[in-house]
Amino acid sequence: MRNQPLRRLRRRLLALLGSAALAVAGAVALPGTAQAANILTNPGFESGSLSPWSCSGSLGSVVSSPVHGGSKALAGAVSSSDIAKCGQTLSVQPNTAYTLSGWVRGSYVYLGVDGGASTWTSSPSAYSRLSVSFTTGASQTSATVYVHGWYAQGTYHADDISLDGPGGGGSDSQAPSVPGSLRSTGKTSSSVSLAWNASTDNVGVTAYDIYRGAAQVLSVSGTSATVSGLSPSTSHTFTVKARDAAGNVSGASNAVTVTTDPGGGGGTGFKQAAPYLYLGWGDPPSATSVMSATGIKWYTMAFILSSGGCNPAWDGQRALTGGNDQSVINSIRSAGGDIVPSIGGWSGNKLGPNCSSAEALAGAYQKVIDAYGLKAIDVDIENTDEFENATVQDRILNALKIVKANNPGLRTIITFGTSTTGPTYWGNRLIEQAKALNADIDVFTIMPFDFGGGADMYGNTVNATEGLKNKLKSTFGWDDATAYARIGISGMNGLSDQQELTSPATWTQIRDWANSHHIARLAFWSVNRDRPCPGGGVTSNCSGISQSNWQFTSITAGFTG
Repeated sequence: MRNQPLRRLRRRLLALLGSAALAVAGAVALPGTAQAANILTNPGFESGSLSPWSCSGSLGSVVSSPVHGGSKALAGAVSSSDIAKCGQTLSVQPNTAYTLSGWVRGSYVYLGVDGGASTWTSSPSAYSRLSVSFTTGASQTSATVYVHGWYAQGTYHADDISLDGPGGGGSDSQAPSVPGSLRSTGKTSSSVSLAWNASTDNVGVTAYDIYRGAAQVLSVSGTSATVSGLSPSTSHTFTVKARDAAGNVSGASNAVTVTTDPGGGGGTGFKQAAPYLYLGWGDPPSATSVMSATGIKWYTMAFILSSGGCNPAWDGQRALTGGNDQSVINSIRSAGGDIVPSIGGWSGNKLGPNCSSAEALAGAYQKVIDAYGLKAIDVDIENTDEFENATVQDRILNALKIVKANNPGLRTIITFGTSTTGPTYWGNRLIEQAKALNADIDVFTIMPFDFGGGADMYGNTVNATEGLKNKLKSTFGWDDATAYARIGISGMNGLSDQQELTSPATWTQIRDWANSHHIARLAFWSVNRDRPCPGGGVTSNCSGISQSNWQFTSITAGFTG
């Protein structure tokens, strides 16, 4: 009796497939001959984004594991009410045979064409190949191919999908113009980022194919791409060609030759020792006196929140300029230091949920950047309203992408919580989406405290950071050195909210480890608490332990990366 629900599901599936099977069997007309060319755009999701695929319920995403080929695949997070159907519409030729195939993994995964043939399989532990043929109608000029899972059967994965046959477009034989001004916009030891000017076409450009030498390595719908998986200290030559729906291909763009960074010196070159200073809380000390006593040069200034709607303010209450906050920042700069604002945090009314779009949120960030001529900004993304909210995560990442494009040289930092072994589900999603959206985040900073870490705060901090490093490697294709150089650690001095103890000796160990692995950023919460009060518990103006004034700040000042 326990198998009855599964049997009913199988019968339902077979009933649904009956008409599709007849459609395949009935395709006996003499069709045009299909040419063996994959006419799908972004068939292996190697662009890092879904486009031009679209998924029902916004349940599709591009992931780095598990993959069949390349470094990316599609994940469809089906629910009890949505099968996460992901499709792509493209031009086809009438009365012509096509073959649709792809590699899928999961329970009850379907591959097919709207209004026509489909097939399915159940392969939950490994990729399996599906293939189905269909013939277009006598006047058909477009088709939508799809892949989807089944209700409440868990996330499925799909990769390397192919639609073999001639492109549509009827009598269109005009190729797009040549993409212009191909250029490199960035590089690491294992990747090169490219951009170019758009091509024109009499009907429309549907894709750009990126070549490394004579080999095509990517196909994207936009005018930028990042080629990853490259070797360090190696010269690579790239060109780009435009393609339209009829399969017409432009000539090659100008060639760009780029040498990747050395394997031991990856990352952005950005290094920052910047403990938190909070002017609205915890008996804030004189910033310049602490600088003089410790040698610290940077502060992370907390917090920028919403003063109502999409309007930034210190603590959501104090104007960006003209008050004590600006006076303190001016004094820090006069003493040879600088600041990075922390936007967000655990509590308060935050900009991420209040701004209606990425563009609006970028505008709010820009107000902060313009107020102080900033070199870097940090978004402290926490709690269920921002960190555990997919829509707000994506809004923040897209906003950071916009401000980075509009402010050359600006460094962007994301700070978020962690488990003792590395990013949580939401942290992994944040990293994967940073890649998928091409957000180009400079530093991913974890907060290795308040995770119930127990007594070994050094060991747990190292383990959490190694977990982050491994996630960055698998997502971006970076080597160890490049991944470390994109990492930040933001600890909590003395006693944490969960009574985890980080002593000055432990923090020195963490700093030395951070230096030896050449990470990008070291911070702690907070300078306000960097004062002794043994037995004082967790309070706003002391650490709860025996220590010297500003001892953690002095240790942090020794971070050089």
